[in-house]
Amino acid sequence: MSSVGLLYVGAVLFMNGVMLLGYLTPREAAPINFFVGALQVMTPTVMILILADGDQQTIISASGLYLFGFTYLWVAINGVKDWGGHGLGWFSLFVAVCAVIYALHSFITVDDYGTGVLWLGWAVLWFLFFLVLGLDMDFLTRGTGVFTSVVGLTTGAGAAFAMLLGAWSGTNTAAAIGIGVVCLVALVGMQPLGRLLGKREAPVES
Repeated sequence: MSSVGLLYVGAVLFMNGVMLLGYLTPREAAPINFFVGALQVMTPTVMILILADGDQQTIISASGLYLFGFTYLWVAINGVKDWGGHGLGWFSLFVAVCAVIYALHSFITVDDYGTGVLWLGWAVLWFLFFLVLGLDMDFLTRGTGVFTSVVGLTTGAGAAFAMLLGAWSGTNTAAAIGIGVVCLVALVGMQPLGRLLGKREAPVES
């Protein structure tokens, strides 16, 4: 994934985390999901049809972007149409499994530890989406909002700026470990943080 595309993945994940925390409605979060979803569908299409020239590694790298693009477009459409989230939830399980495979490919085949850690973070995140949306585990919603925003800021914006500034390398284990530790801490603490940071419901007037 390019650094620019990754930056906007960070933006949309942060916004969706804010939505899950209750500060935005799904309709209010829909525009950024439409924008980034369209970007994440057009980019791999161009890469595969025009730039890859049959190079299998380029095709593999591009193929994973559709998982993001379809997710964000689905979130946007659900927000605008007020559709239920079960379909998106079960698609998120598929994304989580694919993300694990992409992570293993990064670690084992191309020795890209940084990208492997990013994919693992996304695998956990999309599995949480499955639990919340597919299995109706509503008690995880605000905690998942915290984890979503943290993942957006670290695996998205943080990694993107590191790439743009020339400080990122797939073999840089320190950067990979740093991002992994932050995500792990966020995962462990997401439930209490969700209760602390989630928007309070307005009291019902009698």
